[in-house]
Amino acid sequence: MTAEADIDGGAEAPAKGKPSKRMLLIGAAALVVVAAGAGSYFVFFSGSRNPAKDSHLAGISESFIFNLPTMVVNLSSDGHGEQFMKLTVALEVANEEMMLEIQPRMAKVVDAFQVYLRELRRSDLEGSAGIYRLKEELRRRVNVAIFPAQVESILFKEILVQ
Repeated sequence: MTAEADIDGGAEAPAKGKPSKRMLLIGAAALVVVAAGAGSYFVFFSGSRNPAKDSHLAGISESFIFNLPTMVVNLSSDGHGEQFMKLTVALEVANEEMMLEIQPRMAKVVDAFQVYLRELRRSDLEGSAGIYRLKEELRRRVNVAIFPAQVESILFKEILVQ
């Protein structure tokens, strides 16, 4: 055999036009990356712009947050000297009209909060159950103060008891 015969007809030389295994793996990896990128684009950037209309988000509604000023109150004494509570809350309301309806009644809301908070003891605020009770009681009091308007939820931004 000649050198030309080995190059042209040898079993070791890859045939022209037939990709190697390495090129196939690189091509498959590139295809996976492109498919993942396209899938991500369609999931995050296509479809309805109103999340309430999407079938998988049908139970989620848009809400608005109304921030209240930070309140600092003396807690009721239980024999351990003076104790203070610093509280920053936000009100979650259903729509923008509700925010406009609540705004003129904010003095009533802050008054209701102050009166209630001054009667609390440090022991009333211990644990997650104490904080949950505080949240529910504040929500009840704000809804009484702004009736017939209603607040969806109370959101704690800061709670400090000292």
